Amino acid sequence: MIERNAGENVPLEGSSPFELRAGLSKNVPESFVSQSLATGDVGFLHSFTTGSAVDGPGIRLVAWTAGCQFRCLYCHNPDTWNMMNGMAVPLDRAIAELNKYRHGLKIMQGGFTLSGGEPLMQDRFAIRLLTAAREMGIHTALDTNGYFGERLSDEELAQIDLVLLDIKAWDAERHKHLTAKDVGPTLEFARRLAANRRPIWLRYVLVPDLTDDENDINHIVAFAAGLGNVQRVDVLPFHQMGRYKWEKLGIDYSLKHTQPPTTALVRRVCEQFRAASLKAY
Repeated sequence: MIERNAGENVPLEGSSPFELRAGLSKNVPESFVSQSLATGDVGFLHSFTTGSAVDGPGIRLVAWTAGCQFRCLYCHNPDTWNMMNGMAVPLDRAIAELNKYRHGLKIMQGGFTLSGGEPLMQDRFAIRLLTAAREMGIHTALDTNGYFGERLSDEELAQIDLVLLDIKAWDAERHKHLTAKDVGPTLEFARRLAANRRPIWLRYVLVPDLTDDENDINHIVAFAAGLGNVQRVDVLPFHQMGRYKWEKLGIDYSLKHTQPPTTALVRRVCEQFRAASLKAY
């Protein structure tokens, strides 16, 4: 039984992934959280959003998990860092939400994407929800930084049609500065996906004066091209749409004066990937 909490009257469907949600599970006991993480019977979700055309092929239903171990300087959803900011959602309720959209997603040649936060912080809930979607005949995608990729078995990876893999930087010190975590586990997960022939869409957030170093990007290009399973690269221009969340949450935001990349810079980075015969957008 889930203890009464601040999120019980909050709709599961959000207006957008940029909606600020905080403290929705602040009264949930720690023992309940631990049990939920171990079994996957309950997940902690920021929201579901519909109609996405940027989180995998076709039109997507996206579930945004709460909880992330990275602290990206450019994060546009810092409210998803803390798992207790999300709603405690029983697995059967999340599956019922999927079922509402199953026919429409098939008609629109879309599918379901589990994003975050970092979904693999809740690996048992994540794989159970993705497996349920696949059993409905829905295309499945996992958007992850890959840090906890070892938590999924090869058999569980087979339930995921597509991995949207976020590579933040190549240089170890740069990655640590940007995310507060090491890049090694992400790259190892990418290699494992390649060995298992699981398709990847690589995602790279482009921030002027932070992630635009030409040499660093060339290393990522060479790595991605050598994997053999990268179907697409999405170069994602930095924006300020999540700045207000940092301010509302009282977190110091070091990029408040950073501008989005110019069209010329985005084009240059895309051309770096395309020069290695990778499809970049």
